Amino acid sequence: MKAAVHLLTLSFLLFAIGASAQNSQVEKQKRVIAELEKRIANEERAIAKLKKDRASNEERVRRLARQIDSRNQLLDETEKQASSLQEEIARKDSVAGSLASKLDRDRAQYREMVREAYRNYRQNNYVTYLFSSRDFFDMARKITMLREIAAMRESKMRDIEQLSEQVRIEKEGLDRRHRSLDSVKQQLSAQREKLERDSRNARANIRTMSQQEKSALRRKVDQEQRLDAAIAELRKLTKGNKEGASFSAKTSGLRLPVASGRVKRYRENMAEITGPKGASVISIYEGKVMDVKRNRITNKYDVYVAHGEYLTSYANLGTICVEKGQKVARNQQLGTIGSAVDVMTMETEYKLVFGIYPPNPNQKMRAENCFRK
Repeated sequence: MKAAVHLLTLSFLLFAIGASAQNSQVEKQKRVIAELEKRIANEERAIAKLKKDRASNEERVRRLARQIDSRNQLLDETEKQASSLQEEIARKDSVAGSLASKLDRDRAQYREMVREAYRNYRQNNYVTYLFSSRDFFDMARKITMLREIAAMRESKMRDIEQLSEQVRIEKEGLDRRHRSLDSVKQQLSAQREKLERDSRNARANIRTMSQQEKSALRRKVDQEQRLDAAIAELRKLTKGNKEGASFSAKTSGLRLPVASGRVKRYRENMAEITGPKGASVISIYEGKVMDVKRNRITNKYDVYVAHGEYLTSYANLGTICVEKGQKVARNQQLGTIGSAVDVMTMETEYKLVFGIYPPNPNQKMRAENCFRK
């Protein structure tokens, strides 16, 4: 009996530790969501201030594209929060059910103990039991046993009270989480409606633009992905790097840095690799993480890895799992692919802008040529 109680208590403690970690994750997601909501609100104010003329049309479209991307990030984080809540609800429901079952069993045992005690009392069985003793020592032993049985009933009653309280607490927590999940689902629905509104507004603005304006817009968006300054600085730091030094301009047949990705030419040393939502981004070769930056405009991450004195850049990561100075193995995960918005269609896609840079700035390499054909 005591072993079962201890096992249940241990299970409850393990659940409490897991629940604490889950709560921490939910709170982290809430902070990310709050930051995204603030970013979206600032963009909305900036868009509202723009005049509706040709000069500001390009800026309006660019801001709307960023707004749509921020809303997509917000939807992703809110969906993660909803998923975390659903997992927590399932766990709480399981624990509450186990506690309730244990409580029912304890109550049934206690009722049987009380009935047995009452039958013995009514039939004077206790007196018969005591007077059947062989001597005073046997009687003392039997009295001790009767007291132990009474103590067991009291202990069982205390267990029932404690379990009742635990069941109450779990059910209250379960109700709170159900309400939180309902609220999150309402937020998701509202954000999806706002995303559709932003997309309609952006497409309407694009239809009014001339071909020349669209070309200028594409150039401005490309400039937001420029990594030239960062690469120039990092080239100085790769001098003498030994990690991944066997990499060379002849290295080929490597895995794409995006699982199930599709590669196409981007510009100069860079390639654009699209993939599924949430796809892992991996280092194409062993090396050392030279820097991790957060793009001020897109709010995505850029990771730079040195392979000897060669550099590879991984731009537009949604999440990262490495840090500056860390050694990475070939095919080790760096993070996950980030979202982006095609400014001509306002459709959301998931892409990585991958670049490869030799030690000599005058030497050009086509990033897409490194991978398996």
